[in-house]
Amino acid sequence: MRPDGRVKDELRPLRFERDFTEMADGACLVTFGRTRVLCTASIGEGVPRWLKNTGRGWVTAEYSMLPGSSNERIRRRVSGRDQEIQRLIGRSLRAVADLDLLGEREVTVDCDVLQADGGTRTASICGGYLALHDALTRLLSSGEITQHPLTDELAAISVGIIGGEARLDLPYIEDSAAEVDFNVVMTGSGNFVEVQGTAEGASFDRSQLDSLVDLAAGGIARIVEMQRAALAEPPAQRST
Repeated sequence: MRPDGRVKDELRPLRFERDFTEMADGACLVTFGRTRVLCTASIGEGVPRWLKNTGRGWVTAEYSMLPGSSNERIRRRVSGRDQEIQRLIGRSLRAVADLDLLGEREVTVDCDVLQADGGTRTASICGGYLALHDALTRLLSSGEITQHPLTDELAAISVGIIGGEARLDLPYIEDSAAEVDFNVVMTGSGNFVEVQGTAEGASFDRSQLDSLVDLAAGGIARIVEMQRAALAEPPAQRST
């Protein structure tokens, strides 16, 4: 039995709260256990210089851990770790976005960690996808685009080996003790977007690699089901 009572292939309690804030084009508060991340999506006219006059849009992400989000005081700055994570989030979101359908617009997905207990980058991807989906749905509803630019669902989860056992959705107490630690990003149709993994202690073999990927795929399938349920109703229209 794990420290929080879960079995090895069980997700932490998961919740998506759409429109948690009302000023951004899309917003979602995502909760994985004690990890909470506020994701907002903001649509701006214009694109980075290298995309001007191409007719294509851009999706990017920013990530930060807010002061008070962990036991240690977090300073208001973008660290090297933050930059690596926001690049991961941006790459993942672009993998399921048709940038030609977006037109020359840039969407920024901001992921602010309110409370961190492991899995903040994977939670950001799951919540960021919902915030982006709602923002683009509103753009479609207003008639500014003619087709939804998202081509698939997107979700991510952490897996790891602790005490020789493969486990799903690691809180900090497990993540900090893991012999092997993976972050897996997949589409709703089951394709892989990114697999980040490393041995923190002893090396791992092919059968352990396969078991971790299979464990992640099962968890992501359940997350995607919850995302679909959350998106069953269209977002409320924003007042102008």
